[in-house]
Amino acid sequence: MEAATLHGRSMSLPFRLRGLVGLLLFLAWLPASRGAIRFDMFVGFDGVVPQAAWFPAAFEIFNDGPPFTAVLEITPGSYHQSQTRSMVVELPTGTTKRFIIPIHTSATYNPIWNARLLNEKDRVMAETQNARVRRLNPANMPLAAALSRIAPPLPEFKNRNTDTTPLIARMHPLLFPDNPLTLEGLDTLYLASERALELKQPQTQALQAWLYGGGHLVVGIEQLNHLNGPGEWLRQLLPVNFTDMTRLASHPELQAWLASSQRIDGRDYNFVSVLRSGRNATTSTFPNPYEKLSADAKFTEAPLQMATGTLRDGRIVVGPATTPTMITARRGRGQITVLAFAPELEPFKSWKNAPYFWAKLTDVPPEFLNENNPNNSLNTYSSGRSLDGIFGAMIESDQIRKLPVGWLLLLLVGYLAVIGPLDQYWLKKINRQMLTWITFPCYVVFFSLLIYFIGYKLRAGDSEWNELHVIDVIPHGATADLRGRTFGSVYSPVNARYTLVSEQPFATLRGELMGNLAGGAEASRANVEQKGNSFRGIISVPVWTSQLFVSDWLRQQETPLTVAITARDITIENNLDTRIPVAKLILGTEVLDLGEIPARQTRTFSRTNAARTTLDAFVRSQASHFENAVQSRQRAFGNNDRAKFTDKAAGTMAASFIHLVNTQNSYENYGAPPGFDLNPVVQRGDAVLLAWMPDYSAVKSLNTFSALRNHRNTLMRVTVPMEK
Repeated sequence: MEAATLHGRSMSLPFRLRGLVGLLLFLAWLPASRGAIRFDMFVGFDGVVPQAAWFPAAFEIFNDGPPFTAVLEITPGSYHQSQTRSMVVELPTGTTKRFIIPIHTSATYNPIWNARLLNEKDRVMAETQNARVRRLNPANMPLAAALSRIAPPLPEFKNRNTDTTPLIARMHPLLFPDNPLTLEGLDTLYLASERALELKQPQTQALQAWLYGGGHLVVGIEQLNHLNGPGEWLRQLLPVNFTDMTRLASHPELQAWLASSQRIDGRDYNFVSVLRSGRNATTSTFPNPYEKLSADAKFTEAPLQMATGTLRDGRIVVGPATTPTMITARRGRGQITVLAFAPELEPFKSWKNAPYFWAKLTDVPPEFLNENNPNNSLNTYSSGRSLDGIFGAMIESDQIRKLPVGWLLLLLVGYLAVIGPLDQYWLKKINRQMLTWITFPCYVVFFSLLIYFIGYKLRAGDSEWNELHVIDVIPHGATADLRGRTFGSVYSPVNARYTLVSEQPFATLRGELMGNLAGGAEASRANVEQKGNSFRGIISVPVWTSQLFVSDWLRQQETPLTVAITARDITIENNLDTRIPVAKLILGTEVLDLGEIPARQTRTFSRTNAARTTLDAFVRSQASHFENAVQSRQRAFGNNDRAKFTDKAAGTMAASFIHLVNTQNSYENYGAPPGFDLNPVVQRGDAVLLAWMPDYSAVKSLNTFSALRNHRNTLMRVTVPMEK
């Protein structure tokens, strides 16, 4: 009996241990399962990231555990360096939080990001490592997106490289940004009227700011009730007051417009016609790819459900005045196009030419559809060098002086002469050759101190912060959108960290883009904390160096400048408390020099009496300064004068039309951020007022630190619609 008891105890001990271990594991698993965190990251537009532009990184976090205050931190991967960004997020129990962080990249290929969610004790609660994108869209390659049930199709391009061909990305309303700055990488957005009901007010406001800033919004109408209630904002935005639905029995006008050489903005492609010859055959290097598309009789004769109403503004693109099928209108610097039908429904959905319709509607470069150019090169859309180098030279500290190369070579020759023949000569003369073990270190110390002294004399100075603001004034109803770009340059006499803060409703911060936009990188580093839709940044600046940072921002306010142009006169009302000493008006291909406009006054100028020059000549007169400035800033030694601008007003104004100095297929071209270059505005027939205000800033300075030296200048650019 005792043996059995002992045997039973010996047999039950492992079972008890295993049960205890299982209980401990269960207790350890229980709080972990109750505190589970779902952490999802969505980069770009359906995984598509535009190069050298801002885009959204959307996060969705579900906290099933105790509430805590989290810090979300997102950093670039190893092949792509830029700023580290973070955001503080409150995560209550049982809640889902969605928010957007603006990100900028100039990566050459395959950018990746790492995201971590930290608690109050810096413990990692969740993370995403090496998040890759579906596609890096090259700079200056058109990018379109869609808020619809399915992404609209595009034709099968002859270029088989899917990384270098246009596409249309599909977006979800829940992840649509409420920050308009993150949308500027988009050229065209298709919005199905049904999806308009799912957008919240901050999202609709961001969409409208993007539209007025230069975007192209395409709207498809499916039902009239989509324009009521939550869709009322869209009804007010449309150029048509829709009142009824009808069925159009036949609609050959869609095929006729598709086959024509007319662009969606009303201009002409100037194709070489495959059906005509003569003078027109020399206007381009390839034929109209749409002209050869055969008509689809089944689609043309199928009844098409469409909305009808009265035209408010804009112009009819397709269809008669009684039942227009496509209408387009300007909205600020942008354009809205209305499809009076639903392209996601039959019969349009099955139209064999629908992919080509979307290609033309989203302004896909016709080169991609040309059969004779199957391997069209990205060089056609080469973005060139960043404009940051030009603006960096304009505001860089004058305290930094460079050692001419001649003096550097002379110093090197002197060093080699001293440690070589001179040392050997005098030691041999005094017959103390063994002293070279003492004299050589002395030479090294002496020349090291000499080099430090020269560097100190060339670069030592006072702390300095300079700003240059380029502000687009975009009328938007009773107020105006101010889309600003603040170029800030800091010079540091010591190794130091500085704080930059923006108080604008929407603001971001990035470093200077170096080299070619298709393969450059940010030259500086910073830790940027996103505060709502604005930021607070900590930048690190090495001793005796000057670094450039760029803040993109947007806000609404009363219109600072109003412009009215008639056949004879130009009237400008200055609503600011500062005078405008230099004002120029870009009218067609000419630059009119208007002169001074006093503060809080209205001046009228004669169009015929104003001094003028051609826009091309004005821009090219500054091109040599641009080239010298960019090259000089990239060199450690050389002539300081090559990087200086004697006329910063003219330089900043000319940089607004930088694409005029570019040549075809050249990597020496200049690339501008989306919406910066004003050539498209002038080409569509609008005028542009350029107003230069030295020693003035329309917004509060970014720097929170005390700088012994500082300068600030502002260029305002006002687009003036011209009636044809």
